[in-house]
Amino acid sequence: MHEFTTIRDLRTWLAEARLVGQRIGLVPTMGALHAGHLSLVDEAHHRSDAVVLTIFVNPLQFGPNEDFNRYPRDLGRDVVVARERQVSVVFAPSVETMYAAGSEIRVVPGPTAERLEGAVRPGHFAGVLTVVAKLFHLVEPDVAVFGQKDIQQAVLVRQMVRDLDFPIDVVIAATVREPDGMALSSRNAYLTPEDRARGLGLSTALRAADAAWRSGEQDAGRLVALMGEQIRRFPGLSTDYVAVVDPDRLAPVATAGAGTLLTLAGRVGQIRLLDNHILGRVFG
Repeated sequence: MHEFTTIRDLRTWLAEARLVGQRIGLVPTMGALHAGHLSLVDEAHHRSDAVVLTIFVNPLQFGPNEDFNRYPRDLGRDVVVARERQVSVVFAPSVETMYAAGSEIRVVPGPTAERLEGAVRPGHFAGVLTVVAKLFHLVEPDVAVFGQKDIQQAVLVRQMVRDLDFPIDVVIAATVREPDGMALSSRNAYLTPEDRARGLGLSTALRAADAAWRSGEQDAGRLVALMGEQIRRFPGLSTDYVAVVDPDRLAPVATAGAGTLLTLAGRVGQIRLLDNHILGRVFG
């Protein structure tokens, strides 16, 4: 496995890989790797010959009062984990490498980015799409794999690829969960055992709504109400949103069918947790 921190070294290696006909897979991450990230690596292995894993905590996607400075970082451990998963390249650039002095151009998303997470975190997705566009430009992958857990991010990346004509196949891999149903996230490391127990309200709510839908409930309003009832059983867990939306534009729907997205975001203290489920798929 190769470890690069400069764009020049990355591009030199990629040029050599393409000369021998290798298909390139990309897995962008902010590090603090867990089994969810590794499932993305596995998916990339299935679809490519060489996997590039990027590790970069992107300052553009953090608001002024968010957790950029304390976001979990352990590059040494991440490199070991990536090597064990047979990643070809770890690219871990500095902020100065990704955003040179005077950098000011940004990718500006449309209305889909203003809903849900975008309403809670203004400007977040401009930061996300800017760094992803830069990584696409640097790596020029054939396939890029993102996780369903951050579904709005994945939807917007797929939209950007369509709208800006990137020749990249964007794959959205299923959320990986703990045995009790909690979605894996690097931010779970912040949780005390008591907070983690509260955070389980999100997956509990999704599971209850999925069961109701499978029993015949299609009214989106009633599914939202059911999820809210479940969350209220977990004192200390508040919500930023609970929604039933279409999977492409993330707009609210009146009737839930197969493929409709259940999505929610909650807070345990200052820690934000996200989760979602696509109706018609097996939960967890």
